Amino acid sequence: MSEMSFTEKVRELLSEREAPPLCCVQSFGCQQNVLDGERITGILLEMGCGHTDDIAEADIIILNTCAVRENAEKRIYGNLGELKHRKEKKPGLIIGLCGCMAQKEGTADIIRRSYGFVDLVFGTYASAELPRLMYEVLTKKKGTVVDTGVRRDECPEGLPVHRTVSYKAGVSIMYGCNNFCTFCIVPYVRGRERSREPQYIISEIRSLVEGGCKEIMLLGQNVNSYGRGLEEKIDFPGLLRRIDDMDGDFRVRFMSPHPKDATNEFFDVIAHSRKICRSVHLPLQSGSDRMLKAMHRSYSKEKYLEMVDYARKVSPGLSITTDIIVGFPGETEEDFEQTLDVMRRVKFDNIYSFIYSKRSGTKAAVMEDSTPEAEKSRRMTRLLELQREISTESYKRFMGKTLDVLFDGTYKGGFISGKSDESVITLVKGDVSLIGTQHSVRVNKTHNWAVEGEIID
Repeated sequence: MSEMSFTEKVRELLSEREAPPLCCVQSFGCQQNVLDGERITGILLEMGCGHTDDIAEADIIILNTCAVRENAEKRIYGNLGELKHRKEKKPGLIIGLCGCMAQKEGTADIIRRSYGFVDLVFGTYASAELPRLMYEVLTKKKGTVVDTGVRRDECPEGLPVHRTVSYKAGVSIMYGCNNFCTFCIVPYVRGRERSREPQYIISEIRSLVEGGCKEIMLLGQNVNSYGRGLEEKIDFPGLLRRIDDMDGDFRVRFMSPHPKDATNEFFDVIAHSRKICRSVHLPLQSGSDRMLKAMHRSYSKEKYLEMVDYARKVSPGLSITTDIIVGFPGETEEDFEQTLDVMRRVKFDNIYSFIYSKRSGTKAAVMEDSTPEAEKSRRMTRLLELQREISTESYKRFMGKTLDVLFDGTYKGGFISGKSDESVITLVKGDVSLIGTQHSVRVNKTHNWAVEGEIID
């Protein structure tokens, strides 16, 4: 039976109800997860569901989960406990769990054993199978429907997407990761790298731009390794060039590259492009060569600094942000000081920092860790204090400059917020009519996390 026939069968079953059931998909974690949630919503709508953002109104609730940190999983189990009470009051409620946590080994057994009221569990490979799974849920007599099987070579195309906004959108260019950093669960729940064919990516972007989209975010666990395994000889810089040559008024970001694959050509393309934003997220994780080796990061402190020097040579003013893990197993004071040294030398515009969170199933989870939690917290405080000093000074370079800003939200005090080409949060006085519009903003005030200005176009 084809996938479409399951879509039709579900639609037929739902049409027998007095009103279409309302679906609510709640996505947690990264931007890839957000896009996956938009796909899941699109598939549900194609099957005849209505949509709501209010979980209290929903007849179908899908939790699209993250497994990067243990606290994220604990919150999900807490959410499921709350949904149990909701289902007791509304027996026809359909509850589903999907995404990275669902794909993680052992989760389905926990759900069956302790959360038997959950109707559906499906992993990161099974979104395209949702019509079949929903048909099983609607026709089953009891038990949880589960699909966490691995489909190694699939990059499903043509799935409907329910975009939450029209002016910016995520586009997956690849799935999975081959790096197996010792702290990371992603390769185990997202699988090995699979790249989409470039013509499908270009076609999707063209459709979005024709629909008025102003910003495209290219998504992948390691976008710099795009193209490996494809018949056509193309890499990430080559894909960026094709996108940059496209017609239309739009700009391009990407998330996330891996430093080990960040070639000079990669930075050259950014420097000479028309549409690619002048910002790059380059996850450092640690400035200590000893820690980088323990993390299986495949680059050194010196190599990282060389990359940054080249990037800023060919693209002066390039905004660079990073990820840093504090308290990785075995990290000493000397290792931590090496991280602070890189921060002082690079002068990151912003950092995303975390105290190490053990993830069972990863190699780091069994490494000896003798550093007290109180010491890890002190290091985190020192790191954040240093970054505040760096950002305060770094953001002053925008004073009096004009930034190209796409507005996408509100901020307290009557401000509207957006991001510039350099990924700098920019605030202006205004109302919600600015959201989704793009303007030139002259900066007249700087902070350590954002700038303020006035629209001049």
